[in-house]
Amino acid sequence: MTAPTPADFFTPRLLTCDLLYTGLGGAQSPGGVVVVGDTVAATGHPDELRRAYPQARETAVGGVIAPPPVNAHTHLDMSAYDFRALPYFRWIPEVVVGQRERRGVAGALAGAQELARLRVGGVGDIVFAPDVMDALLDHADLTGVLYFELFAPKPDLADETLARLRELVTAWRRRERPGGLRLGVTPHTPFTVSARLMRLAAEFAAGEGLPMQIHVAEHPSERELFATGAGPLWDNRLKALMPDTFAEVIGRDPHPDLTPVRYLDELGVLAARPTLVHMVNVTPDDVARVARAGCAVVTCPRSNHHLECGVFPWAAFAAAGVEVALGTDSVASGESLDVREEVAFARQLHPALDPRVIVRAAVKGGHRVLGSRAPFIRRGEAWRDEYVWADYTGA
Repeated sequence: MTAPTPADFFTPRLLTCDLLYTGLGGAQSPGGVVVVGDTVAATGHPDELRRAYPQARETAVGGVIAPPPVNAHTHLDMSAYDFRALPYFRWIPEVVVGQRERRGVAGALAGAQELARLRVGGVGDIVFAPDVMDALLDHADLTGVLYFELFAPKPDLADETLARLRELVTAWRRRERPGGLRLGVTPHTPFTVSARLMRLAAEFAAGEGLPMQIHVAEHPSERELFATGAGPLWDNRLKALMPDTFAEVIGRDPHPDLTPVRYLDELGVLAARPTLVHMVNVTPDDVARVARAGCAVVTCPRSNHHLECGVFPWAAFAAAGVEVALGTDSVASGESLDVREEVAFARQLHPALDPRVIVRAAVKGGHRVLGSRAPFIRRGEAWRDEYVWADYTGA
């Protein structure tokens, strides 16, 4: 075989795809990128690029060309778990609790290495324990946010929990690096964090400039819990962990019109603009409240499907102008950490949704959640092979 010459290296290459997202504006379909050497020379519709670069060698790469997608929500410390698709109220005891000895630093580091191998554009990871945070903060191959998780439903523990959070954050922030992993906070859910701690945590995060995520409206039973103070979520999961009544946790009586989103809004938490994760079981009023507050949401389609939680109402959030991002959740419920596979699944789950919207969410939406910027595929920028996503359109 004849070795490539310098002339071959600088001969323009036209890479065509089903969908192109450059990181700027909206995506287009079909699309193409002209590469000369290791540099992007042009992007656009394949026909226009063929006319402008008739000498270019054309290769149909298929699928998507876009900056690497962001995994905006995951639990890396559960990466050693076995994946199991089970109904929500079986999955928690049989998987989360049943495999709890596998949760920790080793799994988190293995998950971080897998994300680095996948060359993700960033990660939003929920960190359950201080030793996991200590281990991940030194991981040099990733960018994004490590959200330290708060779980304290008893109101009398709120001040003590916040004081401990302040100590930890002060120490961890000394280890942040420009362009590396940064600190965030995640009050676990509206029903496993007391109203007092939820409000204090939101005020603390806003005052310190810390990004925040909250799991909200994942399973249908959450709406029943806030409407009645009872139901399967209380009976099967919370009764043994909580104060005597659900009203003690949220600081008010449940009400037929109360939802987890409305509760957070009326508590003042949405004013801190947390990112809301899952948001499957919501009302039109919930969507409107999220849009007014300017909060972003993260959807985890495979996890929600495997746990039988429902389908994220993507079209409703898009119509309201809410920023949407994608996450895999843990491998125990999402099956893998590959966001490209999440894009493919979302494409199948939302056949009426323009696939350009899904790809943009995986890139631009994820970076907006993490407070970072996607690289641009445009003239003069370096070309990277990981911009080719192969067949991840889900078609």
